[in-house]
Amino acid sequence: MTNANNVSFESIGIEPDLTAALASQGIDAPFPIQLLTIPDALAGKDVCGKANTGSGKTLAFGLPIVQQLDRAQVKKPLALVLVPTRELARQVTNVLEPLAGVRGFTTAAVYGGAPMGEQTKALRRGVEIVIATPGRLIDLIERKELLLDDVRTVAIDEADQMADMGFLPQVRRIMSGISTEHQTYLFSATLDGQVGSLVSAYMDQPVRHDTEPDGDTIDTMEHRFLKVHHMDKVKMAAAISKVSGRILLFVRTKAECDRVARKLQEIGVEARAIHGDLQQRQRDKAMAGFASGDNPVLVATNVAARGLHIDDVDVVVHYDPPDDPKTYLHRSGRTARAGESGLVVTFVEWDQVNEVLGIQRRAGLNVPIVKMFSNDERVSDLASWKPDPEMAPFRGKRSHPMSRGRRRR
Repeated sequence: MTNANNVSFESIGIEPDLTAALASQGIDAPFPIQLLTIPDALAGKDVCGKANTGSGKTLAFGLPIVQQLDRAQVKKPLALVLVPTRELARQVTNVLEPLAGVRGFTTAAVYGGAPMGEQTKALRRGVEIVIATPGRLIDLIERKELLLDDVRTVAIDEADQMADMGFLPQVRRIMSGISTEHQTYLFSATLDGQVGSLVSAYMDQPVRHDTEPDGDTIDTMEHRFLKVHHMDKVKMAAAISKVSGRILLFVRTKAECDRVARKLQEIGVEARAIHGDLQQRQRDKAMAGFASGDNPVLVATNVAARGLHIDDVDVVVHYDPPDDPKTYLHRSGRTARAGESGLVVTFVEWDQVNEVLGIQRRAGLNVPIVKMFSNDERVSDLASWKPDPEMAPFRGKRSHPMSRGRRRR
């Protein structure tokens, strides 16, 4: 991780033992959202951070939480991190656990779809930080296995996804049960609408920081829209996988997710599916294989479009076009993480052209939809190949920037 201004974590108030732990992981300088929010968080202020997934939000709230911790009593955590999905709960835990361990503190991830017994055992031993999905947290509170009496810090991560998934009533129920004086951090890609109502209700004069201009930023992505034949889609995905590293491929339904993964396997592509109907061990296995490169293609429903921290995704493929520009950006953001560039490929069948043009118009993408088959030589290097700008669908508008070179960490 680098920073153009050579600003260090120490210079924004992070103490030496924690900076040493970060340095051991190759993290030696803060990302913009961390640079902006950490000083205010350490000063005890409520903080709202507007930043997209992959911008470094976990450390932005995690470092202040760990630095200001004390020892917790059994069943009485001092810090709560609320997240929308079990995958994100595990990933946030993986980031915070080694930092907490430096100071002898412990973390616990609690989420549905996993045995409650192990989670209650951890709480009974005493845990300083609990990372939780709202539903499972409420279950534990109702069972008296977790008490909110000593909570001093709450971090609400991916608040806009909480709203999209209908979790805000549960979040409000949890927040209303915290009677202690506490500090609240909220991080979200947007801070208006339902998220804004959460800020108004449960935050005290929050300091707001925004690392992005208004609107979604997609300039660091290379966008390719390929008009494909339905019978050639699996072969097209396989052709892209042969010349790429890791591919995250999005479909609309759980059944399609399983079908596409199976079809890719049948033609020799190491692909795995991930969706909400799979058991947690199956989801964990798929994620672990993708992270290690053992299965370089992960076929996913939108459950994986938000919140997952997956480094070095080479290509995002919209195997099925998304329903709207917001979903397009959320899915696509798996590759252009933390300011890096990435390739995004959308498959468009003949009867989907008008639908995709509508998404392009609303997303500000004036990119040609080019007919292509899986044996086309251009498939071997889609990132470098440039469609003819004269084919841009919207006349009188400049095509979206697509010329930036790809950067790797």
